[in-house]
Amino acid sequence: MHILITGGCGFLGARLARTLLAQGRLARGGAAPEAVTRITLADRAPPPDDLAADARITFLGGDLNAQLASRALPAADTAVVFHLAAAVSGECEADFDLGMRSNFEATRSLLEACRALGTRPTFVFASSLAVFGALPGVGLPALIEDMSLPTPQSSYGIQKFIGEQLVADFARKGFVQGRSTRLMTVSVRPGRPNGAASGFLSGMIREPLAGLRAQVPVPPETPVALASPARTIEGLIRAAEATDAEWGPLTAINLPSLRTSVGEMAQALEKVAGPAATSLLDWTPDAAVQRLVSTWPGNVAFARAAGLGLRPDASFEAVVRDYIRENPQAIRLAVQ
Repeated sequence: MHILITGGCGFLGARLARTLLAQGRLARGGAAPEAVTRITLADRAPPPDDLAADARITFLGGDLNAQLASRALPAADTAVVFHLAAAVSGECEADFDLGMRSNFEATRSLLEACRALGTRPTFVFASSLAVFGALPGVGLPALIEDMSLPTPQSSYGIQKFIGEQLVADFARKGFVQGRSTRLMTVSVRPGRPNGAASGFLSGMIREPLAGLRAQVPVPPETPVALASPARTIEGLIRAAEATDAEWGPLTAINLPSLRTSVGEMAQALEKVAGPAATSLLDWTPDAAVQRLVSTWPGNVAFARAAGLGLRPDASFEAVVRDYIRENPQAIRLAVQ
């Protein structure tokens, strides 16, 4: 089986590739498991060394829109596409045209390219919790469910919702087997910060554990819906493996979320690494970040994902400890 991962050399894309290579097989759409013989990683940046060294990995470097225009991808034998490539929330607010190229035009062009294959490949689209937003003067429902009406309040959220609808219609027409998954905020992400408005939700854990100061731009009571990297990858793969009957409606599903608050995240950090860690947090308000984050829901139901056997993380403390276990080279503080 040949699998394409756009954004394949980023953190989630690389982790997804490693997981697929490790398990070695994938049961696409409920069919009998097939061996993963080739994974193409499409990205601007090169793959990590371990992936580059694997004979099953092919790397296509460059701009995704340019690659699609030149028909460099998808290959004729592509069976599954994981579309993770995107400009993130803060970037899209700062540069409208970048967001439209990266999140709208690339998604539509990739779907058209998959349609042209004529083989109905499975298309897993990484959407976002940001498709839900608090309407000015109205607010959010007490609980966001799979079928709640998306009301995005950012360019990023609007572009992701457009992507969901494109995937649904291409699937309805039989061009692809569509699977749109709304990712929760992923924490804790290793590595360097990105341009996402939600980036501080990883930075406030990652940086103190490395002995560095970190800004927390929102109040402690701010509610958030989180998922660890492991649970996020689990959700993406399960989406590819679900039968049409298991998936149900062609609309997007909410992946499982851990409901917590920014203050409770700080408490978990202190429980794991002591006051030395939380003393490195600077609770400095940032109005621009607060405006975006305050429109996102913190109470998200995931009945359809639960029906697929997916579950949220047990606790944020467990998420922090998993990050420490997986990234020992990045830890400078003593862990309790």
